[in-house]
Amino acid sequence: MCTGPPSGTASLSEPVPPAQNHAASTIERGSFCIARCSCGWSGPARRSRDLARTDAERHRTSA
Repeated sequence: MCTGPPSGTASLSEPVPPAQNHAASTIERGSFCIARCSCGWSGPARRSRDLARTDAERHRTSA
């Protein structure tokens, strides 16, 4: 679920950016990864690299 831009940065008249503007990626934390997006979304913590990449891709395509 994408929450949109951080509070206070967009007016009510501005549309939510389309999915292609989401920059979802993974961040390594030891032997685990976390999926994150430029919109502020964060996936479940302590995932395998493959699961984190899947979380990021699902977010990017469903946002």
